[in-house]
Amino acid sequence: MSEKILNTITEQLNEEKWTRATLSNYTVNHYVELDELLDQVFDADLEDEVMELCEEHLSHSKNSIIALYLSGIISLNRQSIDDSNLLLLINIFTENHRWNIVKHLSNRILDFGENRHALRTLAECYNNEGDVASLYEVWERLIRVDYEEADIVKKLAEHEEEEGNIDTAVAHYKKAIYRYINKKMFTQVHELWQKLLELVPGETEFFYHAEGRVAKLLNEDRAIQLLEELYPHFNENKKWNTAIEILKRILSYDNKNPWARKEITDCFRAKHAGHSQLEEYIKLSNLSQNWRNVHDAISDFEKHIAFDAGNFVYHRSWGVGRIKKIKGDDIVINFMKKQNHVMSLKMAVSSLKILGRDHIWVYRITKKKEALNKKVKKDPLWALKVIIKSFDNAADMKKIKAELVPGILSTSEWTSWSSKARDLLKTDESFGNFPDKPDTYVVRDQPISLEEKTYNRFKAEKNFFDRVKTIQEFLDYVNEEDDTSSIESDFFKDMFDYFVGYVRNPGTYNEQTISALLIVRQVIERFSFLNPGVNLGFRDFFNQLESYEETFKNIENNEVRKAFLSAVRKQIKNWHEIYINILPHHLQKDVIRDLITAGHMDLVIEKFIEIYDAYRDQRESFIWFVRNCWEDEWFQETGISTEKYLIAMIHLLDLTARDIDNKRDVSLNRKLNKQIQNFLIKDEQIITYINQSDEEGIGRIYSLLEDVKDLDPAVMSNIRKTIAARFPSFEFFGESATVVETVSRSGFYAMMRSFEERQKALKQLHEVEVPKNSKEIAAAREYGDLKENAEYKAAKERQDYLNTTARKWEEELQAAQVVKPEDVKDDRISFGTTAVLENLNSGEEERYTIMGPWESNPEKSVLSHLSPFASHLMNRKVGDEIEFTINQRDYKFKVKSIEKVDFAKMDIIPMKV
Repeated sequence: MSEKILNTITEQLNEEKWTRATLSNYTVNHYVELDELLDQVFDADLEDEVMELCEEHLSHSKNSIIALYLSGIISLNRQSIDDSNLLLLINIFTENHRWNIVKHLSNRILDFGENRHALRTLAECYNNEGDVASLYEVWERLIRVDYEEADIVKKLAEHEEEEGNIDTAVAHYKKAIYRYINKKMFTQVHELWQKLLELVPGETEFFYHAEGRVAKLLNEDRAIQLLEELYPHFNENKKWNTAIEILKRILSYDNKNPWARKEITDCFRAKHAGHSQLEEYIKLSNLSQNWRNVHDAISDFEKHIAFDAGNFVYHRSWGVGRIKKIKGDDIVINFMKKQNHVMSLKMAVSSLKILGRDHIWVYRITKKKEALNKKVKKDPLWALKVIIKSFDNAADMKKIKAELVPGILSTSEWTSWSSKARDLLKTDESFGNFPDKPDTYVVRDQPISLEEKTYNRFKAEKNFFDRVKTIQEFLDYVNEEDDTSSIESDFFKDMFDYFVGYVRNPGTYNEQTISALLIVRQVIERFSFLNPGVNLGFRDFFNQLESYEETFKNIENNEVRKAFLSAVRKQIKNWHEIYINILPHHLQKDVIRDLITAGHMDLVIEKFIEIYDAYRDQRESFIWFVRNCWEDEWFQETGISTEKYLIAMIHLLDLTARDIDNKRDVSLNRKLNKQIQNFLIKDEQIITYINQSDEEGIGRIYSLLEDVKDLDPAVMSNIRKTIAARFPSFEFFGESATVVETVSRSGFYAMMRSFEERQKALKQLHEVEVPKNSKEIAAAREYGDLKENAEYKAAKERQDYLNTTARKWEEELQAAQVVKPEDVKDDRISFGTTAVLENLNSGEEERYTIMGPWESNPEKSVLSHLSPFASHLMNRKVGDEIEFTINQRDYKFKVKSIEKVDFAKMDIIPMKV
C-alpha cells in the first residue's frame, strides 16, 4: 500500500513536469483530490518519504504546484512554522487573479490554525468580491493573531459603534489605543482618547493605565496633555476625590505646573467646604504658595484637614479617641480612658493616626460586640472590605485574623468564617492583590477581572512550574465558563507570551522548553488565533533533548507529563521504547495499558523483571508495580512466584524502617514503608499466603518477618496465630521455655534500664513533642489555603508519625518483660548470656550476646532473642552442636562456654522521635 501511494505521487509530479501544465488547468477540485491523497499519506505514516520526494522535485522545478502543496500541508500538519511553500503557492495564483483558488488555499492553511498571512489574503479576496460581512469576520480573526495591527482594530470599533454595539466598540477602541501607544503614534492615541472620554469617561483605571504607558513609551508631556483632557469631566460633576487624584498625577510629572496647583487648591476647598479650619490649614500648609514644594504642601494639608470635631483618632498608648473640639491651636480629645485630653495641633499631627468612620477599630468601640459579631458572620464581604481598607488598603489573612480573633470572633467561629473569606478573596471582583505580594489583598475602586487577578498571581510566582499551574487553572476556568473573551485580554497575552518566549528562542532544550512548547500547543489547539507563528513541531524539540528520560523526570506538572506522552505517541515512531523507559518515572496504569493494547506486553514484563532484579535501588517503582498490578493478567506472566514478591516486599519493609531510623530520605521511606505495610498487613496478602502455601514456604516468610525492624508485635502475634491454626506443630523459634517463663508469646525481654529509657522517651513524646507539634499545626493554619499549604501538610504528617510512634511504644512497654540480673543463669544460652561458639565450618571462635530487641546491636554481635539466628541458639548447653540454615546459608556451631552479661556495662539504644 505504501509503495502504491508513493508511486502515485511520483507519477503526478512527473506528469506535471512533462506536460508543463498551465495555471489555468488547476481548479479547486484538483486540490480536493490532493487532500484525499494526503489523507492516505498520513494514515500510512509516509510524511517523511513524501517530503523527500517533494524537496527533490522542487530542487529543479521550484514552482511545482503539486510539490509546493503536498510539502506545505505536511509541514502544517507537523505544526511547523515553515508555511513558505503554501504562501508561495498563494502568491502564484494571486498574481494570476485566480481568487477561488487563492481563497481555497488560504482556508486550507487556516484549517491548521490561524495565520496572519492567510487571513490578510482571505480579507483581500472578500474585499475584491465586495463581501463586507465576511470581510469584517476575517478582520476580527486577524486582530486576534496580529497584535501589532491597529488600523483594522479602529475600523472594527467604528463599525461596531455605527451598529450600536457600544460595549464591543469600547473594547476595540481600548485595544486600538494600546496598539497605537506601542507604535508611538500619538495623533491616533489622542483621537481615540477623546472618543473613549465621550463613551466611558468614568473608567479611570483604564485611563490611568493608558496614561502611564504613554508616559513610559512616548513622554510625560503627552501624558499630562491626556490627563488635562480627562480632568474636566470629574470637576464638572463634583467628583472631588477623582479630580484631586488626576491633578496629583499631573503634578507627579510636573511639580511646578501652576494650573494644576491652582486647580487642586480649589478642589480641596470644594471637598472640605464645611470644615471649620479649612482656610487656616490651607494657610498653614502653604498649599497656594508656589515657593513651597507642592507634594510637601499637599501632604501637610491632608494631615491637618483630617483634624476636625467628631473625627476619630488613634494613639499608640491611649487607643481610639474622638476629637471633641478644636480651640485655637489646641485639640480636645476624648479617649476611652483619658477624657478631655488636650493636645497641640503640632503634637496631634505627629502622634495621632486619623481613623475613618468605617475603620474596624472605630466599629469596635461604637458597636456592641454581639452586634458586630453577628454582622461579620452574616456579611463576610463587608467585613473583608472594612478590615482591608482600614490598613491603607492592604492586608493578608494573618492581619485579618488578628483584627477579628478573639475581639469579634472566637477561634472556632474563625475556622468556618475564614474558609468563606478565602473564597471571596479569590473570586470576588472587588478584591485584587499586589503583583509582588500575592497573599496581600486590596479593595478595588473598580472591579478586577479574573484575568488581571490571575496575571498578578502569575507575575508573583518565581518557579516556572508554579506559573504553568496558574495558567492551567485559568484555562480550566475558561473551559468551564465557556468565556473566550478572557483569552483576548492583554493580561492573558502577557502570560501566554512568557511561554512563547521559551519556544521562540529555546537556547537550551530542557524540561522548561518542552513544557512551554506543550503549553503553547495546548492553548492554540483550542484558540488557534493565538498561534504565535513559531516552530511548534514536537518532534523537532524532542530530537534536541540531551536525555528525554531526565527531561521527563524533571517535569513537575502531571498535565504536562500527559501531554508529553501523548505527543510522543503521535509523532515519534519508536514511541513504545520511549514509553517503557519513562515508565519508572511516571508510574501510571494508562501507560502500561497503552503499551499492552499496542501489543508490547513483552516490553512491560521485561521492564518489570529489570526493576525486580534491582528492587533495592528501584524500591518506589517495584512497590508501585506490586501494589497496583498484583492482579493484572500480564503480571501473572512474569514467571516470578508470589513467595519471591513477598520476600522482596518484606525485605524492603525492613530496609525502609532502618533508613527512617538512619535519617535517610525519611519522608519517602516513611511513605513507602506505609504502602508496604498496607499491602502486606492491611490488605492481608501475608495472611492469604499463609492460608494457601505449604509449611516450608510459610517458614521462610515467617523467619524474614521476625527480622523486620520495629514490626508491630500485635501483627506478629496475629501471624503466629494464623500459622498455628493451619499448622499446629509449626515450630516458632525463640518461643520455647527459657529461664524466665512468664513472658507472653507476643512479648519480649528487656533490661530495667532499657525499660526506663523507653518510658522516659514516651513521656518526652507526650509532654514535649506532641504539644510542640500542635503549635506548629496552629501556626501553619495561618498561612492560608490548607490544600496548598506545605507547612500545614508537613505538620500534619508529623502529627500522624507522633501518634503512631506513641501507640507503638505503649504497646511495646505492655509487651516487655523486665529481667533482673539475678534471674539470669549460665547453664544454657538465654537472655542475658554471652555464648562462645566454635564455627565448625571455618574453625574460628565466635561470641554472641543474647539480649532483647531494645538492646540489639548486630555490629557488636549483640542479638535480639527474637531474631532467627538467636532463636537457634536459645536453650543450648555447653557441648551442644547446632546446625541450621537461614536464607539459604548453612550454619554449624559447637557451644564452648556460656557466661552471664554484666547488665551495667550493656549499651542501650537511645530513643529518638
